[in-house]
Amino acid sequence: MGPGRRLRRTSDAARVIEAMTAVDRLGFLPPDQHRFARADLALRIGSGATCSQPSTVERMLHLLGARPGDRVLDVGSGSGWTTALLARLVAPGGWVVGVEIEPDLVEVGRANLLAAGCSSARLEQAVPGHVGRPEEAPYDRILVSAEARSTPSALTDQLADGGRLVIPVRGVLHVIDRAGGELRDRSVAGTYQFVPLRAADD
Repeated sequence: MGPGRRLRRTSDAARVIEAMTAVDRLGFLPPDQHRFARADLALRIGSGATCSQPSTVERMLHLLGARPGDRVLDVGSGSGWTTALLARLVAPGGWVVGVEIEPDLVEVGRANLLAAGCSSARLEQAVPGHVGRPEEAPYDRILVSAEARSTPSALTDQLADGGRLVIPVRGVLHVIDRAGGELRDRSVAGTYQFVPLRAADD
């Protein structure tokens, strides 16, 4: 690995840490969870959903490698924290659309993004039985914060050429890259717990 690649990896990691420092998780949690905002724990946000633990979010964002100008889909956006983090990572010039299946969380997430001043990000209601948001595809990056039984082809179909999908499948994180019409899937060491992806899996 050459020095340029090492520098890029360091820069990407620093950008993720900077975003997580700037976008306070406390602003995306219900009041009864505020005292745990700095803890490395998944926290309840209502409607059976959780806000993932910071170390897991940091890992996923690092793997995703979102860059300024990217178009990003955030699946399972919950209270909007990951959507806000992604918005910071793709600025300037990029945008993020989050999709969430729970209507109450969509409203909460929208209010949180507004309060955080995230003008380049928005949340939309997910369509039951479907996954992603194909009407705005293709996306340069797709982040999924819910566990699938298998990788949905509906999501890989929404990836742009050169795009990347990060998704937990049966407790294991998968990084899927599209290049020249081909998909390359690699798994990441470790086990992770997420709420189930509530859509039609393949």
